[in-house]
Amino acid sequence: MSQTLADVLMNYTEGPQDGLFSDGSASPNPGPGGWGVVWVEAGRIRDQRWGHSSEKTTNNRMEMRALIEAMRMVDPADPVVIWSDSQLCVNTLTQWAAGWKRNGWRRKKGPVENLDLVKEAYQLFQERPRVELRWLRGHRGTLWNEYADSLATAWMRDEL
Repeated sequence: MSQTLADVLMNYTEGPQDGLFSDGSASPNPGPGGWGVVWVEAGRIRDQRWGHSSEKTTNNRMEMRALIEAMRMVDPADPVVIWSDSQLCVNTLTQWAAGWKRNGWRRKKGPVENLDLVKEAYQLFQERPRVELRWLRGHRGTLWNEYADSLATAWMRDEL
């Protein structure tokens, strides 16, 4: 079972102490899922949000939903870092989406997966030129990534 927020705060201290940390989950994958975002400044929580889908979804969809929700928390003029442990989602928005958009939202090899969320996330990212998306390795004891994971899996627990 996933850790509660209190467990995370008691067990972890390492990692960046500023930015928005986003995470998504599905259990099983595909299956029901959740997302979570925590905004931290100087190691203190500024805001946090989470949600879930009882519909059949995937980890990748929930990771992208978490990034969308993180960007919605940010004013377009805010210079912030959004951290994600999904290299796929970070690369999608920072490297691949511009080309897919130029090509009518098509890839050279097959359709763009989760196109509805990719389009929404890319639009929000373009509207926030001072946002920097960064990848960090997940499940390595990084405090705020573990916290976002706890938010993303809260739907599976009785206690936040």
